[in-house]
Amino acid sequence: MAYAGTSQGRLVRLGTAAAASLWLAACATSAPRKLPVPSIPEPVPITLPPSASLAPVPVELAEGAEAPKAVSGEQYTDLLERLRAGFALGDIEEPRVDRELEWFLRHPDYIERTLNRAAPYLHHIITEIEARGLPLELAVLPVIESAFEPYAYSRARAAGLWQFIPDTGTRFGLKQDWWYDGRRDVVSATRAALDYLQFLNEQFNGDWLLAIAAYNCGELAVARQVKVNQDKGLPIDFWDLKLPAETRAYVPKLLAMARLVANPTEYGLEYSSIPNEPYFQRVDTGGQIDLKVAAELAGMTVEDLYALNPAYHRFATDPTGPNFLLLPVEVADTFRQNLLLLTPDQRMRVERYQVRRNDTVASIAKHFNITPGVVRELNGLETNGRIEVDSELRIPSAVTSLPPKVLRAAMLVDGKGSASLRKVRGRQVHVVARGDSLYAISRKTGVGVKTLATLNGISVNTRLRAGQKINLGSDANEEPSRGQAGKKVAKAAPSSRERRVTYTVRRGDTLYSIARLLQVSVANLLSWNQLPSREAIQPGQKLIAIVPKTR
Repeated sequence: MAYAGTSQGRLVRLGTAAAASLWLAACATSAPRKLPVPSIPEPVPITLPPSASLAPVPVELAEGAEAPKAVSGEQYTDLLERLRAGFALGDIEEPRVDRELEWFLRHPDYIERTLNRAAPYLHHIITEIEARGLPLELAVLPVIESAFEPYAYSRARAAGLWQFIPDTGTRFGLKQDWWYDGRRDVVSATRAALDYLQFLNEQFNGDWLLAIAAYNCGELAVARQVKVNQDKGLPIDFWDLKLPAETRAYVPKLLAMARLVANPTEYGLEYSSIPNEPYFQRVDTGGQIDLKVAAELAGMTVEDLYALNPAYHRFATDPTGPNFLLLPVEVADTFRQNLLLLTPDQRMRVERYQVRRNDTVASIAKHFNITPGVVRELNGLETNGRIEVDSELRIPSAVTSLPPKVLRAAMLVDGKGSASLRKVRGRQVHVVARGDSLYAISRKTGVGVKTLATLNGISVNTRLRAGQKINLGSDANEEPSRGQAGKKVAKAAPSSRERRVTYTVRRGDTLYSIARLLQVSVANLLSWNQLPSREAIQPGQKLIAIVPKTR
C-alpha cells in the first residue's frame, strides 16, 4: 500500500501464454513527469555520525547484469527480455524469499488471473520506470499490491494498481473528486508511485529494500526501527529490522516474483515472446464527454473503455479535467476523427428539467442522485447563483448499465460502500434511504427503472419509504446443495464466464486476505462456504469460490 504517513471488459488480445509473458514482462509507461513533492517531512529526526549513516546494504547484481540506465528499450523485440535487462536488486538468497516463491508456485491460478489483468498496462509502466533509471523490479509491485486489479480497494481505503490511500494520493498530486479518482488512473498513479518510491529511496540513502518496505508501512515506521537498531549497535538492513508482519513478507514477495520472471525455466515455466509495443494511447477529449458516447466513437464496449480508464467512476469524464482517455492503439485515430464530428450537445447525453417553485440546486441534485456541483457545472451556474422558475436545466440522462465495478467505486466515493446492498435468500436487495426513488436506485445499482418496478410489483412512480427493501434480482452464483457430511453448503454454480475453484487455507490467512487474493468479496466467501463468522477458518481447511475464467 502506498502509505500516507503510512502507505472489464477483457482487453487481452493474446492467448494465455502470451498474456502470461506480457504480464511478467512487466511494468512501465510513457515519458515520466517528476512532480516536486511539496513540504514532505523527514521520516524521523535522526542525527547520525558519518560512520553510522543510513548507507544502503550492498547488493550484488545478477551475474552479467548492469545497473539500470535511462534507455528507450527499443532495442528489444520481447518485452520480457526488456524487463529482465533492467533488474538490479540481485537474486537474494534468503529463506523468506524462498517461502514466498513456493507459495506462488503452489498457486498458478493466482498468477494466471494476474497476468490477464496486467496485459494492457505493462508497456507503459516499464517505459516510465526505465526512463527514470530505476530498478525494473519495481514493475512487479502492482502484483503484490493489487494483483493488477485497477478497481482493488482495501480496508485502509487504498485504491488502484498502486494502492494509494487518499492522503498519500493527495500528497503526490492525485486528484480525487465525485467524478474522478487519480489513484485508479494508470498513467497518473504510476507517475505518483514512482515519485514516492524515488523519494523513499533518497530518504534511506539509496537502499531500495528499505524504500520498498516504507512504501508498504510508511517511512516513519521504517526509520524508527532503523534508529532502534542503531542505538543497539545492530545491523540496519531490511532483514534485521523488526517491522510489521505484513511488511516483513512484502519485500520477499516482490523478490520472489522477480525471481520467477528472471528465471522461469528453472521453475518449469515458459512464456511466449511479447511484442515490445504500447497497448494504449492517451487521447485528448477536448472537454467532458459521456463515456458511452466515447465507447461508441471508438468502436469499443463500455466495459473495455472503463477497464482502461478506471479513474472515471461516473457516466462521464470530469468536467474540470483531466480531459483525456486511454484507448487501444488501434482505435485511437478512429476516435479522434469521430470526435470532431460531434456537437457540444452530442458529447453529453442529457435530459431537460423545468424548474418548479421552491426548487433549489440542492433539491434537484438530490432528486436525480447527483451532486449540486454537477448541476452547476452542466448549466454554467455560479456557486451561489439562483435558478429561475420555469427555466430549463440540463441533467445527466439516467444511467442503467454501468459495469458493476464502476458502480461499486461510485458508491464508495459517495460514502455508502456496499451497506445499501444486501443479500436475502439468494436475492440482492437495496435498502431504501430517505429520499430514494426508483430512478435514484437505478442510477446507483445499474438496474433499469422498469425492471425494478416489475421485480417489485410497483409502478415506476411509486413513492418509496425509508427502510423498504427493493429486490434487484436473483444471485446466480449461489445454489444450495449438500456436502459429504450432509451439511448444507453453498454450491458454486458458475456462469459460462466463471469457474469454481478450491482454495486451501494456509497459516496466517484471513478471509479478507483470501478474498483479496481470489478477487471476490468476503461476504461471498462466507455464503459459498456457510461460514458463521470471519474467524471461522483453520489452516488446511478448503474453501470454495467462484472466479472469472481467464483466456
